[in-house]
Amino acid sequence: MDAWLLDARREFAKSKVMAERAVAQLPEGAWFTRIDPESNSVAIVMKHMAGNMRSRWTDFLTSDGEKPDRQRDSEFEEEDDTVGSVRARWEDGWRRLFDAIDPLDTPDLERTITIRGEPHTVQQAIQRQLTHYAYHVGQIVLLAKHLAGARFESLSIPRGKSTEFDVKKDGSSYLAGGEQR
Repeated sequence: MDAWLLDARREFAKSKVMAERAVAQLPEGAWFTRIDPESNSVAIVMKHMAGNMRSRWTDFLTSDGEKPDRQRDSEFEEEDDTVGSVRARWEDGWRRLFDAIDPLDTPDLERTITIRGEPHTVQQAIQRQLTHYAYHVGQIVLLAKHLAGARFESLSIPRGKSTEFDVKKDGSSYLAGGEQR
């Protein structure tokens, strides 16, 4: 696989894991909590991301990334959603993403696809989605941290622990004393 594609895949996978580590710290009922009437719940953000992934990554190279059957507005409504149904959509979206990018290689990066009729190179489209998903994963983490309160365990370097943190030459991290992160 092309080095840039491999890096993009790793970044997608890191975003998925970060969101999942954050929501794992919530009781299931908190998934649907809105912090104010205009905000989205964790479940809604995950549902929106899953809907976007289904649309963008299904037939990625051969059809517009905004599928005619996508009902984007419904992604922001709580219907009969359950934690299980949101998780199933989430996993399906990520499966579609990885199934779409895993077979790609260097020549594919310059191919042209469309999203809402707008042409993008494959590389531009992937970068667009990396940015979009990182934005929403940040929302999920912030909401989970807010809702879990003092019980929330940091997903990166805990506050006040920067001097104890180091990075090995291979890129993996550990805390002083050798504890693996």
